[in-house]
Amino acid sequence: MSSITVRNLDESIKAGLRLRAARNGWSMEQEVRSILQKVVGADGQAQSMDFAQRIQQRFQGLDASGLPIAARRASRTPPAL
Repeated sequence: MSSITVRNLDESIKAGLRLRAARNGWSMEQEVRSILQKVVGADGQAQSMDFAQRIQQRFQGLDASGLPIAARRASRTPPAL
């Protein structure tokens, strides 16, 4: 793993990163990692996560508690062969 240092970062950007990280429940450093993986990973350069991890990360902030649940229907009768 490598490290980078970003100098002269605007305070509003830093504050926004801090808020995003808090919403996601992780550190500001992890938030930056996540953003970079999404952006650079889109080009195929930083795909270190497997498919399941990418799906989990993409839908992590989704609040599905308010989504309607469709009523169940009886399954169809199987065809007679």
